[in-house]
Amino acid sequence: MKRKIQRKWGRFAVFLVLVAVILGLSGETSLRIWRHIPLGLDLQGGFELLYQIQASPDKPLTPDGVNAAIQAVELRANSLGVGSPVIELEGSDQIRIDLAGAFDQQQAEKIIGQTADLRMYGNATQDKTGKWVPDTKTLLATGADLKSNSRWATDPTTGQNVVTLEFKDPKKWQKITTDYLGKPIYVFLNDQLLTDPVIQDIMSNGQSEISGPSLSTPEACQELAKELNAGALPYPLKLVSSTNVGPSLGAASLHATLWAGAVAIVLIFLFMLLLYRIAGLIADIALVAYLYLVLLTFAGLHVVLTLPGLAALVLGVGMAVDANIITYERIKDEVRNGRSLQSAVTTGNQRALRTILDSNATTFIAGAVMYWFGQGDVRGFAVSLMLSIVISLLTAVLLSRGLLLLYAKSGLTQRAWWFGAGKEVAAP
Repeated sequence: MKRKIQRKWGRFAVFLVLVAVILGLSGETSLRIWRHIPLGLDLQGGFELLYQIQASPDKPLTPDGVNAAIQAVELRANSLGVGSPVIELEGSDQIRIDLAGAFDQQQAEKIIGQTADLRMYGNATQDKTGKWVPDTKTLLATGADLKSNSRWATDPTTGQNVVTLEFKDPKKWQKITTDYLGKPIYVFLNDQLLTDPVIQDIMSNGQSEISGPSLSTPEACQELAKELNAGALPYPLKLVSSTNVGPSLGAASLHATLWAGAVAIVLIFLFMLLLYRIAGLIADIALVAYLYLVLLTFAGLHVVLTLPGLAALVLGVGMAVDANIITYERIKDEVRNGRSLQSAVTTGNQRALRTILDSNATTFIAGAVMYWFGQGDVRGFAVSLMLSIVISLLTAVLLSRGLLLLYAKSGLTQRAWWFGAGKEVAAP
């Protein structure tokens, strides 16, 4: 008898320890984790750019070319220092870029959409208007030959502002400097002569620097370095629209959504407590774990949280509760059929599992279809929905089930009424 009592209290102690760990860890670290989750345009403010990919008869639009354009845009957006930009293809020939945060909109439009077309030629002439025109037959190198590590610097000898360059293949630059030793080469940027330095030495390390009247300030050098590092665009881009979302509007959306979500969650918690008593309390504890794991997953995977995504998380709370409700109703049925409380908990969990898995699987498939065929906010909603389904299965099936079995086997509650089975039914 004594050993039996010890086992009961031991199970209850384990139950209490697990509850304390879940509540303590969630309460202590949730706020810090929330601050590491990147917020989308609609929650943080920023602006949305829509570009049209400009194909031409001599360079038609191809799937590989579109993918290359998206990659180039992504590289350019990352060079702005924007946290988690959202870049997606709209239709077949438009690229939508969501840039959340506060920064220079005009500079972003210029860096993303403008092609920094750097070309080096061995010969160039001036036309009647005084404009320099390159001899296209003497093309030596382009911006595609450069590494993405250009930066602004100051020449220690002349004190000039310069942009440092490094070739991907040092031997190519060595050959150019060997062939044109003592001769000028002509560096054009977007069809405008940038500089025409005379090669003084053979350079074997692939490194060089450029300067000129248009690079007289550090700002101009830094801007050119960013454009060069962003790489070349396979097609020209035309800005179709630029929509600005103020930070106050984004903050208001976040505040309103969080309040709505908090109210919904509190009501769900109260509903479970009133209807299922102790079992409802266990379900609420599992929901706390669910919310915590969702935040942890979003922060760890750097998932951008948008307004539809936040709505999907609140929806996920309801789905997680739904799994608990299915289980508890099965337990009540087993109690009404004459089983003891412990036996009803075990059997009810087993019989509910198939239904829970089937219902969540169908919803997950719907989320996968939305992600595959959807665009923009629809895909954000789908990602949040699918992640919440997986996490709700872990908490509602494994954690909630484990806590429920621990508490039932402790024997502290002998009446099925505490599990929502009704006052008229008591466990043997």
